Amino acid sequence: MKGQTKEIRRALISVWDKAGLADFAKGLAEHGVSILSSGGTARALRDSDVSVTEVESVTGAPEILGGRVKTLHPNIHGGILAVRDDPEHMADLDRLGIEPIDLVVTDLYPFSRAASDPTVADDDVIEMIDIGGVTLVRAAAKNWADVGVVTSPDQYAEVLHEIQEQGGLSTETRHAFARRAFALTAAYDAAIATWMTRDIELPETLVFAEQREAILRYGENPHQFGGLYLDQGGGSWLESTRQHGGKELSYNNIWDTEAAWRLVAEFEDAACVIVKHAMPCGVAEAASVETAFQRAFECDTTSAFGGVVALNGPVDDATAEAMKDIFLEVVIAPSFSTSALEILATKKNLRVLECSTLWVPSGYDMKRIVGGFIAQDWDEVSVDGWRVAGSVEPTIEQWSDLKFAWRVCAHVRSNTIVLVKDRQAVGIGSGQQSRVDAAGIAGRKARDRAEGGVAASDAFFPFRDGLDACAESGVRAVVAPSGSVRDDEVAAAADELGIALVWTPRRHFRH
Repeated sequence: MKGQTKEIRRALISVWDKAGLADFAKGLAEHGVSILSSGGTARALRDSDVSVTEVESVTGAPEILGGRVKTLHPNIHGGILAVRDDPEHMADLDRLGIEPIDLVVTDLYPFSRAASDPTVADDDVIEMIDIGGVTLVRAAAKNWADVGVVTSPDQYAEVLHEIQEQGGLSTETRHAFARRAFALTAAYDAAIATWMTRDIELPETLVFAEQREAILRYGENPHQFGGLYLDQGGGSWLESTRQHGGKELSYNNIWDTEAAWRLVAEFEDAACVIVKHAMPCGVAEAASVETAFQRAFECDTTSAFGGVVALNGPVDDATAEAMKDIFLEVVIAPSFSTSALEILATKKNLRVLECSTLWVPSGYDMKRIVGGFIAQDWDEVSVDGWRVAGSVEPTIEQWSDLKFAWRVCAHVRSNTIVLVKDRQAVGIGSGQQSRVDAAGIAGRKARDRAEGGVAASDAFFPFRDGLDACAESGVRAVVAPSGSVRDDEVAAAADELGIALVWTPRRHFRH
């Protein structure tokens, strides 16, 4: 009868992961549960002195095809799928001599582990596509009103507790286990489909499964709920991140840290990125992370208040001392000295993140729209194909600054102008509808610090006024994409102003 605790008399156990299995099976046996099993699971249980009935003795058929077919049989699936209060179902069981199965304990072959290992051959990955296990899970989950389905060792204790306390599994537990089971098979199939289409740029069907890793205090604003979900196949820098002190990461913390960690990964020398509202407000390269932080902070000390700091090298005492009196939300770096952690621990709300994995692209870059997504590959920054547009050639120092400015520019919301001097961002104008306005904002933030420096524009100048606005800040070299119908006019303006103008074949819009 639905809506009631269901007694567990007979269980089918077939698992890949044997962790905790023996104790769990012994616990079931102690409560009078008879156990069906096959293959390696049956051997493991017998070795642990657990009485087991072989699946073969129930099906009347041996395992075939090297174990590919074991449990795919009416005597197994009839016992799982029969609705207990349906007279016709129960009559079929009686007629065919099939005993009901009340609990299915199974997991799935570790397909994702094999698929993510480059040393595993494709044929061996295919062998990790589970058939019988998925079928067992789906059958038991479909009939959750009568059958319990256990798909992970972390459920064993709950099952034994309920059997001991109430003689079986409650409706709520069976339903919760079924939800988890269908999520498991959905994620499993998504991983297979993703692997099968891994060489196709845009497959006809894009499938993925995200595992909830955390419930966040709220979303972007306190009236919104928020959660953290990660790809089941891995790839997130968060997976290798250890937090030292501070409050839990918020929705905005994670988004801002992602932006900072992504940009700092662009640089090989010691670098620091400071992000506010998912946009860089300070970026610098230097001989040390301490100097890089100080120079990044100098870019915009006002916007850095309450920001996220990312460094691409170990944080020592001096760097920690430089940061300790500034209000920051997050500091992320590959490592911290013990004393640096002690210094930063004096800021009780500061989230200090130690991350051993730099940002690397994974999957698709996607944006949510109502009813779907738009998807693209990740935007990679390149300095290939650059050419001097006018008659003024950049100096060696300007070439270095132009490449630095271009990398920063690609990570700032459009329209954007980035002003740089000596591999230090001195003015960032971002998120403007007008490129001239972006240049004006960058110039005001730079004050006189851009004199003799360079500028980068994320897209072409449709008119010379954008270039003129950059020139007003004192820069002597500019990099921008070509492609405007007025490219020749802009190049002529650069010569007129005595500015080195470099065309790049790529733009970097960020909406």
